[in-house]
Amino acid sequence: MELRLNTSYKQILFMAMPISLAMLVPQINFMTNNIFLGMMGEQELASAGITGVYYLIFAVVGNGLNSGLQALIARRAGQNLPKEIGRLFFHGVWVALGFAMLGIVITYLFAPMIMHATVHDARIAEEVTEFLLIRIWGLPFLYLYVMRNALLVGTNQTKFLVWGTLTEALVNIFLDYALIFGHFGFPELGFNGAAYASIIAEASGLLVIYLVIHLKGMHKSFAFFEQVKMDVSIIKLILTISAPLILQFAISIASWEYFYILVEHHGARALAISNTMRNIFGLFGIFCWAFASTTNTMVSNIIGQGKTEEVMPLIRRVVRMSLGISFFIFIILNLVPEFFLSFYSQGDEFIAEAIPIVRIVSIALLMMSFGTIWLNAVTGTGNSRVNLLIELVTIVIYVAYVYFVLEYWNLSVAWGWGSEWVYWISMFSMAYFYMKSGRWKGKVI
Repeated sequence: MELRLNTSYKQILFMAMPISLAMLVPQINFMTNNIFLGMMGEQELASAGITGVYYLIFAVVGNGLNSGLQALIARRAGQNLPKEIGRLFFHGVWVALGFAMLGIVITYLFAPMIMHATVHDARIAEEVTEFLLIRIWGLPFLYLYVMRNALLVGTNQTKFLVWGTLTEALVNIFLDYALIFGHFGFPELGFNGAAYASIIAEASGLLVIYLVIHLKGMHKSFAFFEQVKMDVSIIKLILTISAPLILQFAISIASWEYFYILVEHHGARALAISNTMRNIFGLFGIFCWAFASTTNTMVSNIIGQGKTEEVMPLIRRVVRMSLGISFFIFIILNLVPEFFLSFYSQGDEFIAEAIPIVRIVSIALLMMSFGTIWLNAVTGTGNSRVNLLIELVTIVIYVAYVYFVLEYWNLSVAWGWGSEWVYWISMFSMAYFYMKSGRWKGKVI
């Protein structure tokens, strides 16, 4: 098994395309939930926006663990140390389960209070609270799932990602239809049916991908079970790299939840439109995130090989590819925005109000296509505290913008979505100048 990477365009595509497909499936699941819930009415579509972003806050904790562990595994892959990869993965699984249990406890203790205190519409507050107390039980499956991502991406085995995600997508679509509306002999659970469907789908995808890992003999290649004794130093290393990333992602999505709460103050229609924007942003942003994940792994792997001089040219190659694909998506979104909005069954007036925001989001996608690459290059160097600092400064600017625009000046939601421009410009500027400074060289992880 070849663990060391090169920096060619072919290598970048070889890694990024399977990651894109793996990320596409969860976004299709998100959209499927919202399309079916949109058939129930505008309130359900609006509620789905708040529940989706809340769950995303905890989901990105898993992404933080994934990014940190992925950088560590890629570094060991560049150093050609397969048994060390197995030790990292074994300990990463237990760290992930600990965070999952913490997320469940926090939700049961605080989510009902937060939702009833911040959401103006009492019906929406009750609906999202009941949903979240069910949905949060998917966290253990989700976190173990992203640990698998870290292993496969960090060791250049991205071609196996598709099996688990494909299983998850098929199970989710079937159970959404069956449990929301009560088809095929299943109970009609309405809004909460989407929560049960997502949990079962995550568990199914997890089971399939671990079977693939076992059948391919990866547990033997990386000696998963040779050293099952807990090593505190490895747990400390994982947390040292991952903790700033976890906090970074959590702060980022928490600020997005704040954005959605302010949007809810503008009414259910504004919240429903913003929920569709999140879906569109998520669906078409997968290519940016796939290239970003590729950047994290490849930068760490190349540094592990001692080839720091190849890092900057590598980043520029990834940016060219990411920006090129995003520009194509930008054209499509602006030519036929009605096509994508029509799936939510909300009528012509809804579509007319949403189109200007689609155009704002499409420009934000272009900004994200290079901003997130440079930020993940910082992650790949192992300087995760710098990632956190960049995020903190960016979020302060972002939160100030959305507060003044949506709450203080009470401007339209379209102006509110301009916050994405503010976010990505701020983040890119700091990450770019840090990488250009060369202060990341010599970092040992």
